[in-house]
Amino acid sequence: MSKISPLSGFPELLPAQRAVEREVIASLSRTFELHGFANIETRVVEPIDRLAKGGEVDKEIYVLQRIAAAPDAKAELGLHFDLTVPFARYVLEHAGHLEFPFRRFQVQPAWRGERPQEGRYRQFTQADVDIVGRDELPFHHDVEVMSVMVDALRRLPIPRLSFQFNNRKLIQGFYRGLGIDDVTDAIRVIDKLDKLPADEVATMLVERVGTTPEQAQRCLDLATIRVGDSSFVERVRALGVTDELLDEGLEELAAVIEGCRAVAGDSVDVEANLRIARGLDYYTGTVVEIFMAGYERLKSVGGGGRYDALASDGRTTYPGVGVSFGVSRTLIPLIADGVLSGSRPVPSVVLVALNTEDDRDASAAVATALRAREIACETAPAPAKFGKQIRFAERRGIPYVWFVQADASTNEIRHQVKDIRTGTQVDADPSTWAPPEHDLRPTIVSTVSTSPHDQEENQ
Repeated sequence: MSKISPLSGFPELLPAQRAVEREVIASLSRTFELHGFANIETRVVEPIDRLAKGGEVDKEIYVLQRIAAAPDAKAELGLHFDLTVPFARYVLEHAGHLEFPFRRFQVQPAWRGERPQEGRYRQFTQADVDIVGRDELPFHHDVEVMSVMVDALRRLPIPRLSFQFNNRKLIQGFYRGLGIDDVTDAIRVIDKLDKLPADEVATMLVERVGTTPEQAQRCLDLATIRVGDSSFVERVRALGVTDELLDEGLEELAAVIEGCRAVAGDSVDVEANLRIARGLDYYTGTVVEIFMAGYERLKSVGGGGRYDALASDGRTTYPGVGVSFGVSRTLIPLIADGVLSGSRPVPSVVLVALNTEDDRDASAAVATALRAREIACETAPAPAKFGKQIRFAERRGIPYVWFVQADASTNEIRHQVKDIRTGTQVDADPSTWAPPEHDLRPTIVSTVSTSPHDQEENQ
C-alpha cells in the first residue's frame, strides 16, 4: 500500500483535539440560544452564479461535478466559501415561513480554494450570528448582535480578544464633509496604512484620489483615532468636519461601543478603531474586526457588520447585521501551540473492569445502569490483570475504573470504583454513584488564565 500523505489545507483533528472544538462549538451555541437565536444548517452547495462575485466565477470556488460528466459539461454547483451567501439564499427561499426580524446562528464548514497557511484553510468551520429584517431593521439590533458575539467569545478559554469597531457612515460622512468625491477609493487607500508609511499613503491620496494635502492629512488624523470608550466622538469633532451622515455614524458607533463594553466586563477589549473599513461594496453601517492577543499574525479571527441589502427578491429587501467567528482559524493554531487541549480523547468517564469472559454480562449490566443516568462508560475489551486494565484506562484518559467482584464469604456481588488519578477506591452502587460534575465529559484544558466565572462556564 502506498504511503498516505495529508492534504494541505484540510486539517483533521485527533480525538482529544476534536473534543476542544466540540466544546467550543457547544459553548457558542449555548450562548447564542440564551439570546434567543435559532440554529439553522444550510446545504453545502449553491448554484455557481449565486456564489460568483461580480458575475465572474471566483477562482477560490470549489465546483461540484460528477466524474462521469461530459468533458465539455459546465459545472453548475459549487461548495459555499462562507455562510453568508447560503444564508441570503435561505432567507429568500423560506421568507414565507420565517418571522422577522429573523434571529439565526449557524456553525458549519465552508470550503475555499486558496493557498493554505496558518489560520487559512481550504476546509474550515465558521460560527455566524445574524439578525435579518424585512424592508427595515432598527439600529438597536446592531448593538444586540455585536453584544451577543462579545458575550459568546468572552466565555471561551482562549487568549484575550479585541473587538475593534467602526461605522461606514462615520467614514463616508467624514470624507463627504471634507469634499472628497471618490469616497470608496479614499477608503481603499487609507486601508493601506497597515502596510505603508503614513506619508506614502498621504501621497497616494493626493495623486490617486485627487485630495489636497490638507484633506489627506485629515483622513490620516481620522484613521489614527483608536480608543476604548466613546471619547472618539469629541476627537472626531475636534477635526472640524461636519456632515449629517457623520453625525449619524458617530452616534451609532458610540452606542455599539458602550453596549458591548457593558457585556465584555474585564475579559474582552472593546475599542473604536476608525481605520477599520471591511467589505467596501457590502457593509453600510457598523463594522467590526476581532483580533486575538499573541496571534496578531493571523490578522482578524472574526468580523462582520451591518448590511442594508443582505438579499432582495425585487419587491422586498432584507437588511441584516451579523458577525462571523473563525472557529478553525482560531482553534487550530491554539491547539498546535499547546494553548488548548482536551482533558481526554474519549467521552468515557468510567471503564468497567472485566474479571473473566464469563463475567461480561455482569460488567455490561453496570455499564447499562451508569448510562441510564447519562454517565458515559465502556466495558474493558478483554479480561486481564486489573493492573493492565487500569493502564488501559490511563492510556485512554478514563479517570475511573469500576470493579465487580463476588464476596468469597457471602457470595454477594460487591461494587467498587477507583479514581486512578488519586488511587482512592470506594464502595459504590451503580444505581446511585456519579462522578464529580467536571469529570462527566471531556473538557478544555487551557494555559490561558481565566476568571472564576469563565472557568465555571467552561466546565
